[in-house]
Amino acid sequence: MHLTADELESLAECRHSEPHSLLGMHPLGDGKGVVVRTVMPGASEVSIRPVHETDKPTIKLKKIGGTSIFEGVAAKVDRVYAYDLITRYPDGAEVISRDPYSFLPTLGEQDVYLFNQGSEHRIYEKLGAHLHSPDGVAGVSFAVWAPNARRVSVVGDFNFWDGRRHPMRRLGSSGIWEIFVPGIGRGAHYKFELLDAHGNVVLKTDPYGTFFEVPPKNAAIVWPVDDFAWSDGKWMGQRAGLQPLHAPINIYEVHLGSWMRNSSHESFSYRDLAGRLIDYMRKMGFTHVEFLPVAEHAFYPSWGYQVTGFYAPTSRFGNPSDFQFLINALHEAGIGVIVDWVPAHFPRDEWALAKFDGTALYEHEDPRKGAHQDWGTLIFNYGRHEVRNFLTANALFWCRHHHIDGLRVDAVASMLYLDYSRKEGEWIPNQYGGRENLEAVDFLREFNHLIHTEHAGVMTIAEESTAWPQVSRPPYVGGLGFTLKWNMGWMHDTLGYFKRDPVHRKYHQNELTFAMLYHYHENFVLPLSHDEVVHGKGSLIRRMPGDEWQRFANLRALLSYQWLFPGKKLMFMGGEFGQSGEWNCNASLDWWLLDAGPYHTGVQKLVADLNAVVRSRPALYEADFEPGGFSWVDCSDNENSVLSFLRRNHDASDVVMVIFNLTPCPHSGYRLGLPAGGFWREILNSDATSYGGGGMGNMGGVNATDIPSHGHQFSAEFTLPPLGAVAFHRES
Repeated sequence: MHLTADELESLAECRHSEPHSLLGMHPLGDGKGVVVRTVMPGASEVSIRPVHETDKPTIKLKKIGGTSIFEGVAAKVDRVYAYDLITRYPDGAEVISRDPYSFLPTLGEQDVYLFNQGSEHRIYEKLGAHLHSPDGVAGVSFAVWAPNARRVSVVGDFNFWDGRRHPMRRLGSSGIWEIFVPGIGRGAHYKFELLDAHGNVVLKTDPYGTFFEVPPKNAAIVWPVDDFAWSDGKWMGQRAGLQPLHAPINIYEVHLGSWMRNSSHESFSYRDLAGRLIDYMRKMGFTHVEFLPVAEHAFYPSWGYQVTGFYAPTSRFGNPSDFQFLINALHEAGIGVIVDWVPAHFPRDEWALAKFDGTALYEHEDPRKGAHQDWGTLIFNYGRHEVRNFLTANALFWCRHHHIDGLRVDAVASMLYLDYSRKEGEWIPNQYGGRENLEAVDFLREFNHLIHTEHAGVMTIAEESTAWPQVSRPPYVGGLGFTLKWNMGWMHDTLGYFKRDPVHRKYHQNELTFAMLYHYHENFVLPLSHDEVVHGKGSLIRRMPGDEWQRFANLRALLSYQWLFPGKKLMFMGGEFGQSGEWNCNASLDWWLLDAGPYHTGVQKLVADLNAVVRSRPALYEADFEPGGFSWVDCSDNENSVLSFLRRNHDASDVVMVIFNLTPCPHSGYRLGLPAGGFWREILNSDATSYGGGGMGNMGGVNATDIPSHGHQFSAEFTLPPLGAVAFHRES
């Protein structure tokens, strides 16, 4: 079995697509023995030594011409055997290792078939880098999908970043390249070196890498994610039975790098953050924390929304085990974890997914389908099986290996519409001539189906800003299958109303009531998110009108409206204590404001009490999305900017009356109808002195008498504080 001139040249120039067929040990046939070949740049001598079978020969290999290829033959050997390579260098150094080219592929035909069909739900266990011990030999298996590459090598700190040392084999027509490298383990740094479709040599990071160097470096790091000792079994068991639509869900949205920093103004690590965040979450009473994207991203000011490592928690705050420690600690404290997930697009960084093998592999070739005009990023090709598999498996990966309780999917609208943010002529219609991205629709339905069937209790939440129908309805009735959807209309209308001078509010009361006209079309989250405190919009408190007292009263009324209105709640960090400045991802929140006077601490205490009230009153969460769970008492008193409504649980055994007075003028003796007589206790008053208000209230509650009003048999006279919200619960 002698090398042809072409074979020799392709090995020497490192462009052979199946190096395992030439390197390693191979029988010569007809009982003529075996031949052994290896590529060892810089070596002076190479020999092989049998590992287990003492009757097999040691073979000294000879260098072929002026190449780095060494070859040797044992004529009286009837079969291949296990051996070590013994390599000596001119400086006298000697390296003993097993030959990477003596091992069978670590992927089976079924793995490859399912991946190419788009249905290998654990493809992340096959592609990427994994600790492996074939035949008891410890090492790392590497595999990457690059169907149009001419050659792929794994390079790293274990082979001098030299692509000649570990070229990979192509597994048939699958597009997958694979190699097992013995003798390396956890912590090894690596990349893939590709001879791409155009003949260019490029370095790429691992699309399935689970850990990366701290940016701006970008090498992947071998790291197992399945060996963390989880102790959150109680939480996971309870979560499996969670009915999120009927549970209190109050979400605190956090950017890990800027929530709180140490005295040196540096971000806390995952482990250092755990105790601080848990203490605060417990104090405030939020049920869930939602992290802005934690997947690795090179460009920090993207806040994580330009992902370069979809399978890796960012290394800025620690390794994957440290991230798992944080999740585990939150679960042990009874706090759920949601992460932002970004399948809508990816950045153009030349070392990441873009043009991965020299062609548009993960994206579309045509920029009318493959490029985001607004963000300068690329759009995934949802119609390609392997790309869809990459994304669906990624969602499952975060739930399985990191115990994530919810995935909030960013920019869903940009996925659904082919003409999203495009002018006429800048987009390509679908096969029916429409503007709907049918491939993205199918992908989202599949993603939601897989999450809900494989991980009971995990929520999927869509950030979707249009009127696309049935976003949060099951696929079998034509929906996209999300658990919940952000109510962007509610957010826009409500903030638009509260920024108005109260003298003008009577002309805009419909901005607060309009949301109920479409409320039952979807399962909504009411968001006051990070998007509302950036890009010159200012903080929430700075958008409120009036003097300082009125601004804080307005903010307290706004937050009360959010918490007491039907729907689940989301608050971006800082809003809960009236952060003054616009959010800056490069600095900590202004925690010092809590020492600057009663207003900020008052808002913080109000939010904590709102969380407690909502969690203790089934009327305020159990029937959020059922028509029987809400009814207006009076939403027509726009002259006084007063509106009132009732909240009920499933069987109306728990009822809460909510009233808002959204002008600086207080009202006393304000009569409103009630569904039952007796004493209605005041359970919340945003004007309480403990919140920084004036303390105007109802002396603990009101008595409902048999005087019909507003369609109810009973009614009571209320005192309505200025720019205030009051809530009452009937005592049985």
